[in-house]
Amino acid sequence: MFYYLLKYVLLGPLLRLAFRPRIEGLEHVPSSGAAIVAGNHLSFSDHFLMPAILKRRITFLAKAEYFTGPGVKGRLTAFFFRSVGQIPVDRSGKEAGQAAIREGLGVLGRDELLGIYPEGTRSHDGRLYKGKVGVAVMALKAGVPVIPCAMIGTFEAQPPGKVIPHIRRVVIRFGEPLDFSRFEGMENEKAVLRAVTDEIMYAILSLSEQEYVDQYAAVVKAQEAEAAAKERKDRKDRKEQRDRQDP
Repeated sequence: MFYYLLKYVLLGPLLRLAFRPRIEGLEHVPSSGAAIVAGNHLSFSDHFLMPAILKRRITFLAKAEYFTGPGVKGRLTAFFFRSVGQIPVDRSGKEAGQAAIREGLGVLGRDELLGIYPEGTRSHDGRLYKGKVGVAVMALKAGVPVIPCAMIGTFEAQPPGKVIPHIRRVVIRFGEPLDFSRFEGMENEKAVLRAVTDEIMYAILSLSEQEYVDQYAAVVKAQEAEAAAKERKDRKDRKEQRDRQDP
């Protein structure tokens, strides 16, 4: 009930007014039956914009941190994600990933739409990163099509760290469904899972026209954070050395 209240009364009309989303390829999203919508992830706003424009309800696998944040903001965020039926995903290890796959298969087993961001995290610089194979596992095990989706302009509207988004027009573009029935029964083959995932990411790339990075976003984020920390330490050490030399 709360989902539809937000979609049609509270949040949906506001989002349409503020972002004036241009929708392309909506006819590719099936009107019934199970399917996976796999998209790029550029902004926190993505969580709201895609559900607002789809005619059907879509359930996303959302990171567990959205459900466990501290303070008033954390409680409000957790309340929102629980109210709209989103599924928390613990991204801390292999077993956690298996739990997420089980939850996603449960959604598909109810003939619903499942939304997933194969990159596993938001892009911190607007580029498209290597996809994780969980999306391929679910597509093959459930035997469902994958609809690629590109969010365009949401990074500029609300880049990482920005709480209040800029008001600007965005584009939400859906591609033709990808059929992986030729790989039926091969969901345990690593090479197949990688090939399916790469095909999905290429379809998203073709829609979004982003720069592609053949590395996992989380790995690149960690490397950049480590380099930034080292640079700060080096600057501090150089300053302390100058201070000792010039009392």
